[in-house]
Amino acid sequence: MKKTLLVLDSSARTNRSITRSLTARLTERWRGRWQSAEVIHRDLGRNPPQAISEAWIGAAFGKPVEGPSPLAESDELIDELFRADAIAIGVPMYNFGMPAALKAYLDQIVRVGRTFDFRAEAENPYLPLIPSKPVVAVASMGAGGFEPGGEMANLNFLEPHLATVLGFVGLDRFSVVRAQYEEFKDERWRLSVAAAEMAVDAWVDGLEV
Repeated sequence: MKKTLLVLDSSARTNRSITRSLTARLTERWRGRWQSAEVIHRDLGRNPPQAISEAWIGAAFGKPVEGPSPLAESDELIDELFRADAIAIGVPMYNFGMPAALKAYLDQIVRVGRTFDFRAEAENPYLPLIPSKPVVAVASMGAGGFEPGGEMANLNFLEPHLATVLGFVGLDRFSVVRAQYEEFKDERWRLSVAAAEMAVDAWVDGLEV
């Protein structure tokens, strides 16, 4: 049976990106584990999704559309989420949060009737529609201490934001691999990258999909 990995790269950097290097390593590990492996790659950093518009919002809530659908890109991105068995997101921390390209992607895939729905009678009115599947955020940070309990954890708005939005649509099997101290390029950086490389290998090896 074909095993499909969806890889989202959101770094604005190309050949100097540590998150791209780590998602490439993860992809090769995936291909090596399953003979029938398939990889869908979305380069959000180079080709960011469109920002949602008034027309997009109207169409998402059922307003009739004349001409090309403003939801075409959203439909394509959502279809890939349903098709994937697992998801890897390469995401550098920019100004304590996620890159704008990844935020635009999330805005495109959080959509009523496709990835979540409403239940007016329920205590929690929101119903996620994407089946649960493993997701890993492969993150890089310029400094260190952004892990839970770390001295910079209170400034880490990237991970809780990403985990909340993904969980909202059903992707609640969320984990994080961090490469920290990138701006320093010292021994802490080298150790952190080495640990991140081992962590992405272990994530793939431990999957049950």
